[in-house]
Amino acid sequence: MRMKLGFLSLFAAVLITGSVYGQTADQRFGISAHLGLSDYYGDLNAEFFDIGKTWRNQGGVTFSYYLTPMFDVGASCTYGAFGYDQAQGPSFGANLFQANGQFRFKFHNGFILPETSKIQPYIFVGAGIADYANASVFTDVAFNTVPQTDLTLNAGLGATYMIFDKWGLNYTMLYGHTNGDSKDGYAGFSAGWDQFMIHQLGIVYLLGEAADTDGDGVTDKKDECPETPAGVSVDEVGCPIDTDGDGIADYLDKCPEVPGIEEMEGCPDTDGDGITDAEDECPEVPGVISAQGCPDRDGDGIVDDEDKCPDTPGLEKFDGCPDTDGDGIIDSEDQCPEKAGIKELNGCPDTDKDGIADNVDKCPTIPGVESNMGCPEIAEETKEVFQKALKGIQFESGRDVIKTRSYGILNNVADIMNENPDYKLTIDGHTDAQGDDAANLLLSEKRAAAVKAYLVKKGVDAGRLTSRGFGETKPKDTNDTREGRANNRRVEFTVEF
Repeated sequence: MRMKLGFLSLFAAVLITGSVYGQTADQRFGISAHLGLSDYYGDLNAEFFDIGKTWRNQGGVTFSYYLTPMFDVGASCTYGAFGYDQAQGPSFGANLFQANGQFRFKFHNGFILPETSKIQPYIFVGAGIADYANASVFTDVAFNTVPQTDLTLNAGLGATYMIFDKWGLNYTMLYGHTNGDSKDGYAGFSAGWDQFMIHQLGIVYLLGEAADTDGDGVTDKKDECPETPAGVSVDEVGCPIDTDGDGIADYLDKCPEVPGIEEMEGCPDTDGDGITDAEDECPEVPGVISAQGCPDRDGDGIVDDEDKCPDTPGLEKFDGCPDTDGDGIIDSEDQCPEKAGIKELNGCPDTDKDGIADNVDKCPTIPGVESNMGCPEIAEETKEVFQKALKGIQFESGRDVIKTRSYGILNNVADIMNENPDYKLTIDGHTDAQGDDAANLLLSEKRAAAVKAYLVKKGVDAGRLTSRGFGETKPKDTNDTREGRANNRRVEFTVEF
């Protein structure tokens, strides 16, 4: 009866305190069934682990409850044989029922070991009762001891190995110290109060369902990716399947069977040019989008392999070569690549349509002849007038005053200029080498200016006339003879357009 009352009290305590094995905040309750061996320590045997003389079968259950990641509480009870045998000398045997409450410290608390660790070691302390029934002591004459219930203090260690989410294997070693000293029939010997150990192996079962926040079939404590979107296939640790192993889950991977990179949404970009291999016509050579992933150094949209001018932007119709002026002639064949021209003149323009390219035409806006470098042909009569002017214009000695006998030739020059409004006339004055160089230069300038002033007086626009002086710097003949010096003193006329 006493045993039954003790068991009921223990069961009530279990309902309050709960279980310890591998629980989490989602699976707080647990129960285990276990078998084991008892180990007596007392006046007849002052040592533990005396296998042949003390060990007896035990069986029991444990109920447990999760408090925090670091602590659990629980209650357990065992029932079985207990005693001590020896070939000679006193022995005893009894039935032992013991029950206790436990306060446990867990090493799989997230600091020492992960909470999700399969191996879950712990230590515990507790208190309870030890009830002995049918105890007998054998000396020379057998006699029964008085049934009694002792109070116990307990401590121990254990470990659980979780096989599945709900099932695990457990080992516990419990040490109990009683407040009695007569269950072996002796009291007051040196061993002190009776003590015992119970070693037990058990099967643990956790009540309740482990949380699975993302509903992927992997509990949160095992789920390394607890926020996986609904409907996504996951692996054994709850992470989305990554078939190609590129670190990008299949549901986010546009190329799930080929390793790729995040920037390309899981597709490969072998040459690193920002264009996926599937869209890249040159997947192993960096290129540009405009050339479908092939290289285009000059950026003209024509791939280098097909571009005859790969370093200069060009046109497709010219195989990538440029036509800067847009005249239909590629620059390499265009003598005037920056001015639109015509094929007959190798790409150069002919503004006055005289068949002479502007780049060699000294009169590009006035039709002329090739013999006069693109300028209009000068009449022979005009040439003769200008030739006569070389010697026909005379000045007062050492001065810039034109002699009157020179007026006739100057009048002819003025008539030519007035009759040919396209003409522009350059007047160059020259001297011989007699006298000071600087003075000669100044005299030549003044004489050329005097001629210009005369022509302006005769109605020629001053804007069409240019006068210059060169002194003795451009001799036409020798300065060593009188005749040569006379030839060097001259005024030259050059017609321009």
